[in-house]
Amino acid sequence: MTNTITITAASRNYGRVTALDNVSFSVPKDSICGLLGRNGAGKTTVMSLISGQDRPTSGSVEVLGHNPFEHDATLSQLSFIRDNQRYPDDYKLLHVLRIAPEFAPHWSGDVAAELVESFRIPAKTPIRKFSRGQLSAVAIVIGLASRAPITLLDEPYLGLDVTARALFYSVLLRDYAENPRTILLSTHLVEESESLFERIVIMDRGRVVVDSDVDDARNLAVVVSGHADAVDVATRGQRVLHGTRVGGLKTVTVSGSISDPVFDEAREHGLQVSAASVHDLVAALGAAESPVSLSQEEARA
Repeated sequence: MTNTITITAASRNYGRVTALDNVSFSVPKDSICGLLGRNGAGKTTVMSLISGQDRPTSGSVEVLGHNPFEHDATLSQLSFIRDNQRYPDDYKLLHVLRIAPEFAPHWSGDVAAELVESFRIPAKTPIRKFSRGQLSAVAIVIGLASRAPITLLDEPYLGLDVTARALFYSVLLRDYAENPRTILLSTHLVEESESLFERIVIMDRGRVVVDSDVDDARNLAVVVSGHADAVDVATRGQRVLHGTRVGGLKTVTVSGSISDPVFDEAREHGLQVSAASVHDLVAALGAAESPVSLSQEEARA
């Protein structure tokens, strides 16, 4: 499978602060990849490297086979939508819709018009007076209507209500199916968006801790819950990623596959056992005291 984006041993330091620490992963061509993790995990820094807005301190970043930094041919194929997009003070919606196509060779006026109408974006109000949700709506219009072969979406729907977010997911999936491209989506709304992803990369404190197809990721950990003493007995000797306790009840996320016989025994003792969702994984790994890397081999160990 051809990879559109390949990051190899990339680190990024800002003075004494390490934003990225030996990060390596690839994004296959024409796929939707979720870039997940807590605030400060390094997701926006990664996107800045991919979009050519920054360079790694060490290691390499390749987009379409080239270093994207100051490489016009590559950058013309890329759209990067951040959660803090800025526009000139006097800009209104019409200015954005007039200027954006000049930087997006694959621009779809039909997609832009559909989103503008569905999001009910005001035409006469200066963008500087838009609400947080209206700003996100404008960013989504640019990101999806551009139909860029590489589309980076960094928390694109802050401030949008559940109806608007559902519209975003629907249009993204429909237009992606009709016009395949490589989409890297950073989000904290993992539970409602994980059905979009074919692949996920989970980051924690500047490192990649999971790099997996979604189906494989669901075999990386198991959630066990029930009476605390029984949970402790059932998971003794297991690699516990995270646990919570409320009164006499306890829930733990442990490394392993749902098919492991040890979890059959846990069920026989009345415990609830389920494969960890992507949301469970992100929550457990983000709560760890130090970065915990998971792979299929480690889950089976």
